Amino acid sequence: MSTPSVLPVLALLFNALVWGLSWIAFKELQTHGVHPLWSTVLVYGTALVSLLLWRPQGFRALTRHPYLIGLSVAAGLTNLGFNWSVTIGDVMRVVLLFYLMPVWSLLLAWWLLDERPSRAGLVRLALALCGVLLVLKNPDSDWPLPESLADALALMAGFTFALTNALLRRWRSAPSDARAVAMFGGGFLIAGTIASIGFGNGTLAFLPALSSSWVLWALLLTAAFLAGNLALQYGAARLPAQTTSLIMLSEVVFASVTAVMLGASQLNARTVAGGAMIVGAALLAARLPERGE
Repeated sequence: MSTPSVLPVLALLFNALVWGLSWIAFKELQTHGVHPLWSTVLVYGTALVSLLLWRPQGFRALTRHPYLIGLSVAAGLTNLGFNWSVTIGDVMRVVLLFYLMPVWSLLLAWWLLDERPSRAGLVRLALALCGVLLVLKNPDSDWPLPESLADALALMAGFTFALTNALLRRWRSAPSDARAVAMFGGGFLIAGTIASIGFGNGTLAFLPALSSSWVLWALLLTAAFLAGNLALQYGAARLPAQTTSLIMLSEVVFASVTAVMLGASQLNARTVAGGAMIVGAALLAARLPERGE
């Protein structure tokens, strides 16, 4: 690997580590009565305020680049979907469905970045889709459909994360401060809107009384996501979309290993086989930069 590529790769690995271990904090917050929607509001709201205090020019820069509202929506839906699904679902299953992302990345890069897929890329697409079908297949159902809200949220979050990466690369000339404010603002506003609607109609309880037992977890998540977001921006803006997807696949390893060790996931043959196909398709994409496809 050439020297200029090392830092973007390390930055993406760090972001993958943050996302891969974040389920621990979200589940811990849930045990203290904090719904993942409110967790997202707290984490991204605090991060947004911290970012604006540190870099107040970020908001002004965002107003000069209003098209970044698209990035805000994509990032907000990603954070909401992943945080919620990884809290209420089987962690390994959620992460595997989230990492259908390389499929979406290939299609979105074709559409948004004019990075046309090769025949090999289409083969990888088919392999990943077959893997997802295996993960989703229920022995009692004729068709492999999402079984739960966690499944649906994970699939949505994977798509919107791929869109986020593609938009970061497409709009890499926009100031990094503006992009960061857009992304954290999206996470705060979208989660906050849905949480407020749920609270208003009585389907979602409000935050529990303040306690160091859960506030510390929220602060830790805030610091981790703030650092991870800045790392993602740095790496994704400097590497091809498919390469970003490949490196971010390390999140599967971080999340799966810890989830199995801590009892948050159950292994079965379908999940292992489907996961192997999804991961295999993404690993094959590593050849893309080398062959210039």
